[in-house]
Amino acid sequence: MSAPLLLWVILLHWATGGGFVLGGRTWQHCTDLRPLDILSEVVPADRLARGMRVFQVQGVRGFQLAASRPHALGFPASRLFIHCDRFPEEFSIIVTLRVLSVPAKRNEYVFTLMAEESPSVLVGLCYAPDKLHFLFWSQERTGGWQTRVTFPNVSLSDNQWHTLILAVSGQSFSLTVDCSIPKDVVVETPFPASLSVKRASFYLGNRRRRKGVFTVLLDLLSILLLLLSQGLLRQLVLLPGADATPRICTAMNFKVATLSVPAVLQDLPLKPASNEVLKYPYETDTKVTLGSRPPCTKQEKAQFWFNTSQRGLYLCNGSAWISMLEELMLTPARENIWCRAAAVKQRLDYVEEYQNLVTNSETMGVEVFTIPKVGLFAATANRYTPPGSAIYKWTDGKFVPYQNIPTYQAQSWKYFTIGKKIFLAVANFEQNDRGQEFSVIYKWSRKKKKFITYQRITTHSARDWEAFVIEGEAFLAVVNHREGNNHNIDSVIYRWNPRTGLFETNQTIPTSGAYDWEFFTIGPYSFLAVANTFNGTSTKIYSHIYIWLSGSFQLFQSILTFGAADWEVFHIGDRVFLAVANSHSYDSGMPAPSNFYAINSSIYELNITAQMFVKFQDLLTYRWQGYEGFVAAHHLPTVGCRDWEAFHTAEGSYLLYSSAKEPLSKVLKLKTT
Repeated sequence: MSAPLLLWVILLHWATGGGFVLGGRTWQHCTDLRPLDILSEVVPADRLARGMRVFQVQGVRGFQLAASRPHALGFPASRLFIHCDRFPEEFSIIVTLRVLSVPAKRNEYVFTLMAEESPSVLVGLCYAPDKLHFLFWSQERTGGWQTRVTFPNVSLSDNQWHTLILAVSGQSFSLTVDCSIPKDVVVETPFPASLSVKRASFYLGNRRRRKGVFTVLLDLLSILLLLLSQGLLRQLVLLPGADATPRICTAMNFKVATLSVPAVLQDLPLKPASNEVLKYPYETDTKVTLGSRPPCTKQEKAQFWFNTSQRGLYLCNGSAWISMLEELMLTPARENIWCRAAAVKQRLDYVEEYQNLVTNSETMGVEVFTIPKVGLFAATANRYTPPGSAIYKWTDGKFVPYQNIPTYQAQSWKYFTIGKKIFLAVANFEQNDRGQEFSVIYKWSRKKKKFITYQRITTHSARDWEAFVIEGEAFLAVVNHREGNNHNIDSVIYRWNPRTGLFETNQTIPTSGAYDWEFFTIGPYSFLAVANTFNGTSTKIYSHIYIWLSGSFQLFQSILTFGAADWEVFHIGDRVFLAVANSHSYDSGMPAPSNFYAINSSIYELNITAQMFVKFQDLLTYRWQGYEGFVAAHHLPTVGCRDWEAFHTAEGSYLLYSSAKEPLSKVLKLKTT
């Protein structure tokens, strides 16, 4: 027989399923000898499986497994073994995990492979305080028999990441921990040559029941963030037909050497490919050390130290401790609108009343701004016309009336500049005397030393303006609250046209009884959050965060809110927080609560890895105090407080609050040390 003909016969025999006969046993490539990422099979394409969370510890991400229903962390073996239903005879299992520093009291399962309606483990890996067990079922014996291969003196419970490589071939079992010297074990019963996985399933962290769930613990976190109760699994890979040690033990960091990990645990690209929200909640491991100054090295980076003697909070940047206790107050007022105070580095001892500012009527909002070479001003958005709203100038240590502007139940002012042009926009809530509904942009006249009408824009019960710049272009966004009795209308984003010198419609965004826009940037990305308040029947609705992509804002994330009245973004060190002020709870289809306003507001923290905000804390009246979140700092006597503005002069730091209940606002002076 010629060589080509012989090759053709061999290929034909292989293609028709004959396989090769080796030592009396038939063997086929059930898995193409490629790495089989067991962990990735549990992660759906658009979200995490129930019972899975993502955490980052020591700069490395992993899954926390905490399913109340073990089946939630399982999948059919047929998804891996696509050509046949047999487990490979020779293989390696690669695991990267992090285990509690307190040893477990029982065997903790990393994974199991189990047949339907059978309590027996076909293949499994578990660990005890000082040993590792590999289990397999030998069906070649009468009635079947489970074999346990034990590797003694394997200690994983040290709060560190470890990569394990278990190589299996016949009666030989070899375990390599962090690419150290392998531990070899030879047993009497070889791993079966034809272990059937028909109608079998893999289970992560358990053996198909709650008892024995993978419960390795992490650092005991302070109440600064979350108190975690379980551990991390980063990598779980089956490599058929080969010892994976040569492929794994080439990395610089052996403890987190990678063959294959799920995409969510890998580093993200610098820029997302689209506007699709990543569905993987991610949280970080954070620890607060109390007492005397601890070391600050790369290992302690992003950890906190609270100096109990000096009541100071510090963050380790990898080489030095950075002070974090800046005064930041977020104080919900009587009407649950955020009353905002500026961050000052001094210690705030108390606040004193400095000036009673008589206003034209009740004040819905206030804007403090500085015109270069002219002075400090405050614009009040007043309820009634006449007399309209007023602009005050800081003169001889107090605000004095400067200019009156006709407005129609004004809600807010927004000061902004475009080049050398200075603008002030007012959001009018009601129609004018002619039945027209406009909000107005005013421009500062350097010649007349006052604001003059520049552009009228049609709005519908406007609540707020937001001005911002993206890639050198100026934008102005208005929040439309309602049109007649319809609260579900579009709010509008305008783009500045430098050729015409006017704002022109760039984009409309559907909103529901909206109250507020909040623009912010994170790195190269621009965001715009809208506070949706009421959809006509309920205040329990979603508010939305949009991201700027390809010339427009696209939906980034939706957050359930309760009559959201305001968003505020703030930073503590490198961490980004977004706070929402929930005003009240109402649903026309539900019985009226005893108190509509008895409701929490919330703070969300950006997790950069998953590019989404996750809830950090619910709160009422709080200040950031580092080691215990936000706590009440000062209680200020106010009447119908609607808005706060902070400003600074050579004489000190001040707060100006507006009253929606009386025609009197107040300037408060901060006394610091």
